[in-house]
Amino acid sequence: MFHGSLTALITPMHEDGSLDLDAYRRLIDWQIANGTTGLVPVGTTGESPTLSHDEHKLVVETAVKQAKGRVPVMAGAGSNSTAEAIELAKYAESVGANGALVVTPYYNKPTQEGLYRHFAAIAAAVTIPVVIYNIPGRSVIDMSVETMERLAEIKNIVGVKDATANLTRPLHIRKEIGPDFIQLSGEDHTVLSFLADGGHGCISVTSNVAPRQCAQIHEMWARGDVKGALEVQMKLLSLHDAMFCESNPGPVKYAASLLGFGANHVRLPLAPVAEASAERIRAAMVEAGVLA
Repeated sequence: MFHGSLTALITPMHEDGSLDLDAYRRLIDWQIANGTTGLVPVGTTGESPTLSHDEHKLVVETAVKQAKGRVPVMAGAGSNSTAEAIELAKYAESVGANGALVVTPYYNKPTQEGLYRHFAAIAAAVTIPVVIYNIPGRSVIDMSVETMERLAEIKNIVGVKDATANLTRPLHIRKEIGPDFIQLSGEDHTVLSFLADGGHGCISVTSNVAPRQCAQIHEMWARGDVKGALEVQMKLLSLHDAMFCESNPGPVKYAASLLGFGANHVRLPLAPVAEASAERIRAAMVEAGVLA
């Protein structure tokens, strides 16, 4: 179900910071029309840390309704509170999400045993597939391959979004867990290397503004056109760089605003990108062919 180019959706907002659901629906339709194979609402890129619970649930429900079964929706349902993560995952299941993306708990730094129990409890509370989100750069802790191997024995824990940028990791996961455990890169820069090491796709930030090009990489790879996929990736390289020139999702929300998907607004403590960053982002979009 989860493969190819999945978009870690922004949450479009108006200038006053309120949700812009009309822009969100348009963004979803544009993503699907341009080859995106899955939608991931309310992850970090969707500003989950600063959405209220009611807003979080509304964004998930809106994504499911707008997708209309055309592509799967993997709803963000992470928290550093297991009880809260269970609540969010159960809600996602109740409104028809096809899966839940659950980040490793941040700040409270659980042990590997704590990680195992956290994810096992969430998986036991729902029947939809659960994907582990391993991102040490934000959560401080790194889930070991051994812990993933234990968790993979639970039927509905089906894969991992790996944002370690460690390209030995997918090899070790494939060796210890097997080729059916879904491996999704969480780093746009590493998507081709990740695919070459046995990965199945990418949960992308860049695809918010370049969905066609990001989808082409996976389509070309699937039919064996490695040279073509590399050419597209090289054309996107400056855009990948620009999307992380400041803390995500500041750059991608500015880029999306240039395409008409919401205002250039992020909620505090994030701030709008600096003018120099804005110039870099705009230039990268032009270079990638997504902005005239």
